[in-house]
Amino acid sequence: MADLASGFITYLQVEKNASPHTIRNYAEDLSQFLGFLEEEGVFFPDKLDYLALRYFLAFLHGQKYARRTVARKLSTIRTFLRYLSREGVLSDTSWASVSTPRRGKKLPKFLYVEEMLRLLAAPGTDTPAGLRDAAILEMLYATGIRVSELVGLDINDPDLQSGQVIVFGKGSRERIVPLGCFATRTVHTYLSCGRPALLRKNKAPEEEKALWLNKYGTRLTDRGVRRIVDKYVRRAGLTGGISPHSIRHSFATHLLNAGADIRIVQELLGHVNISTTQIYTHITRDRLKEVYNCAHPRA
Repeated sequence: MADLASGFITYLQVEKNASPHTIRNYAEDLSQFLGFLEEEGVFFPDKLDYLALRYFLAFLHGQKYARRTVARKLSTIRTFLRYLSREGVLSDTSWASVSTPRRGKKLPKFLYVEEMLRLLAAPGTDTPAGLRDAAILEMLYATGIRVSELVGLDINDPDLQSGQVIVFGKGSRERIVPLGCFATRTVHTYLSCGRPALLRKNKAPEEEKALWLNKYGTRLTDRGVRRIVDKYVRRAGLTGGISPHSIRHSFATHLLNAGADIRIVQELLGHVNISTTQIYTHITRDRLKEVYNCAHPRA
């Protein structure tokens, strides 16, 4: 089984060009599934059928996994089983009949404009780290990029002269996103005054291409950005549960509330399907009702 799993991971890396984050999730999900089969005495892949998959789903439900997590794990397993079928290892295809559990609709958490402005004003800019943090928050809000896309940026990706940044999204899809004047200015200040000071702590500074640096002068991680956001959420006196992804949700919600076309928002967010972007239209309904009640003479 270990050889099959290893071959699958190689397939994701080479043929599917999956991101390191995706590969890590797939490996964890697959390891859990294979461990479950081993404990249940399922001889893999000889006896693997839809019942084994259903038993695994029942196990996940018994462990109180969220529906979204169960759906993700099932997607991983299906991709793995399709790979095995393609390789001629698995002949039974009854597993394809197992349906994905319906996800509960959960509206994303976002900040109102006034709250967002308080968050952006929270960092002090009298230290290199403060300059970095201010630029990170401004870029997250100006572009709506994912935290994984943010930390993956290299120093040459932002074009401050044209006010835009090259972003590599899921599946290594490239898109160009406007920066806006506030983010352009804060990023320029960080590059001029903040990054050089942080870079001096790097043992091999000439090799470091990362845009965002940690206190050691090396590339900032996803977790590091989340800690930064948590710090300024508390400083701004905002309620908990705000993450870098909440800023992405705020970006999309504020654009739609201001009348932006949903197709443009889809392009900016890097969504492949418009259905993914349409969740934000639920958030804007309250705003539509507010405008209607204020503007319509018979409201």
